[in-house]
Amino acid sequence: MADYGHPLGSSQSVSALDKSALISAVKPTHSCNDSTGSSQCSAPVAGMSLVNNTVPGICEGFLMKKRKYPLRGWHKRYFVLDKGVLKYSKTQQDIVRGKIHCALDVSLAVMSVNRKSKRIDLDAGDSLYHVKAKSDDIFYIWLTKLTAHRHFKKNEAINLHHGVLQALSTGTSSTLPAMASLAQRNRAMVGINVHLKCDLLLEIKERERERELCAHSPIYWYGISYSYFSEAANMKYRAGVSSTNDLASNAQVNGRRSVLPAHSTDNSHIGILTILYNNIGKDLSRVSMPVALNEPLSLLQRVSEELEYSELLDIANHTDDPFERMVYVAAFSISGYAWASWRNRYKPFNPVLGETYENVREDHGFRYIAEQVSHHPPLSACHAESDNFSFWQDQRWKNKFWGKSVEIVSTGMVNVTLPNYGDHYEWNKAVTCIHNVFSQQRSLEHYGDIVIRNLNNNECTCKITFVKSRYWGDENSKNEVQGTVLDRAGRVLHRFGGSWHEGIFCDTLPNPQCIWKPNPQPDDYFDYYGFSQYARELNELTPDIKNKLPPTDTRFRPDQRLLEDGKVEEADKRKDEIEEKQRERRKAMTKKGEEHVPRFFVKTIDHAGREVWVTNGTYWKIRENPGFASTENLDLWC
Repeated sequence: MADYGHPLGSSQSVSALDKSALISAVKPTHSCNDSTGSSQCSAPVAGMSLVNNTVPGICEGFLMKKRKYPLRGWHKRYFVLDKGVLKYSKTQQDIVRGKIHCALDVSLAVMSVNRKSKRIDLDAGDSLYHVKAKSDDIFYIWLTKLTAHRHFKKNEAINLHHGVLQALSTGTSSTLPAMASLAQRNRAMVGINVHLKCDLLLEIKERERERELCAHSPIYWYGISYSYFSEAANMKYRAGVSSTNDLASNAQVNGRRSVLPAHSTDNSHIGILTILYNNIGKDLSRVSMPVALNEPLSLLQRVSEELEYSELLDIANHTDDPFERMVYVAAFSISGYAWASWRNRYKPFNPVLGETYENVREDHGFRYIAEQVSHHPPLSACHAESDNFSFWQDQRWKNKFWGKSVEIVSTGMVNVTLPNYGDHYEWNKAVTCIHNVFSQQRSLEHYGDIVIRNLNNNECTCKITFVKSRYWGDENSKNEVQGTVLDRAGRVLHRFGGSWHEGIFCDTLPNPQCIWKPNPQPDDYFDYYGFSQYARELNELTPDIKNKLPPTDTRFRPDQRLLEDGKVEEADKRKDEIEEKQRERRKAMTKKGEEHVPRFFVKTIDHAGREVWVTNGTYWKIRENPGFASTENLDLWC
């Protein structure tokens, strides 16, 4: 990302730029000589040849920050940019008191700028800021100052780099203490890779950063307060989960495959950097990716994985107490994220318009149908039914790349009905974020609030928080989930928690227990795309169903089948042909003034006035009589 603007001079103030009206919003910058604050010039280390690096002045004031959770809009926050570190809180007083929501080293972040909307996006891999100014003047001041501080931090790292090289080449031990002191003043360094002695400096830096960030209690992160009580509660929940034996499982069904035809592909050679940097801030669903980045499942199949633990809904449909019933519905909503712990190296295939997928699971007692009802914007609709529940959703996925991270935001709602009690539950989805997308050690997490409501009875509601990881936390604090069930007066009747990849424990039930644990992963999961046993069965084309499926079913998709068989080059070629065929079909329909009409789902309006896609009830009827082979079907594949 190119830097924009020219840094302000070290002694230049905002007012010197004829921006007097903004003095209350952004403080004047300070030079090394006239600053009364903590800003100082970096002291040279003996024996070092340093780049001239004057500390830019402090910049602070209110900006609009996009809320971390989706559909929450923007809120005003007070930002301070000092010596290359951007931190924020609700007010200036909170900053003074040390109530820092988060701090970010701007030199480590990819910065993208939208001048028209006066917006700046900063992605440091483990932290992601979206901020915007209310006026052009404030926007350009912050853009200029961010640019200056980025240069300062990078030059400081270069100075340290040169100093280490000189110290190691001369063998002079007297310079190393000074270098360590300089490293302590740098909470992040760029481009340093000088073997073991540089690792020591990095360790010094990490300890200093952790000491500073953990100095205050409670800790504030993205507007969420974490007290020691909360940490203790989560430790208790996770201990309860870990002490529980694996729950009864339908992980493997006799006669179903336990391995794929070929091992997962190596995509370490793919130039993800070039692909993504050309599409910063864009919807990645419109970007064609090499097939080696895919797993041999489509998004329609991926969504069906949310039903792997449908037995939780079976239990809920036979639980008389409405508050306990809500606990099991909540556990089901969390269980749909468990796959993500092992699946951060590949992405599912984007379905083509009109593509379908059915999944009949007699072992789980449900049948599932999905269809891609829209291509731009991409929209997948699905419906599942059993004797104990109905489940449906339409997912409107948006993927955004911010420089080092990819956020996946779903704006559709999940619906579940339980026939024994006439309940209709509805909830939103958490945000999924893939961090460090350029590394083979990518990490994936979910964060945000989920609210579950019973549309037919307001007796209780449930709020679940997927906690954003704190980068100073240990492995035991990752993937944390906590939830509460409240009555209509707002009183908490049940609490539960744990992690979305290990399990959920509820200590307020009459018999405190682990209510959900994921099925054990196969030992060879890494060799097969991180797939669970359940996922390995999704694309299996068994003889008993081959003649019953419509030709639009994902199992017949040739590029996906070739990838599963390990034929990557052929799959890549076929994927291009299928996408081109889809484009030609869309052009032909546009020329005729026609629009695609989904076959098995219909658009309607829900209780909140939103457009939603629901089943029209025809799929299983046609499947039974006359059968898809006797009907007219779309020709999607090449």
